Amino acid sequence: MTIESILGAIVIGAVIGAIGRLLLPGRQAIGWILTIVVGIVAALLGTLLAQVLGVETTPGIDWIELVMQVVLAVVGVGLVAGLRRGSGRSV
Repeated sequence: MTIESILGAIVIGAVIGAIGRLLLPGRQAIGWILTIVVGIVAALLGTLLAQVLGVETTPGIDWIELVMQVVLAVVGVGLVAGLRRGSGRSV
């Protein structure tokens, strides 16, 4: 694993997490670090799911994989925000 791949995962995670957070209605009481972590996990799981389904490589932009990643980010942000709200903490 190189520095470039780590930085790339952080940037992609931030973008995927931010998109997921924007698409989720209401206010989410989670910080930007958790948003990035959720985005990284969603991006990895979305890529894995696309590989399992055989749709990881499409001509041009991998739209199917990207949609899977964003949907997983929306679900992840919702789960994390719900868990944080349930514990009474907000960061």
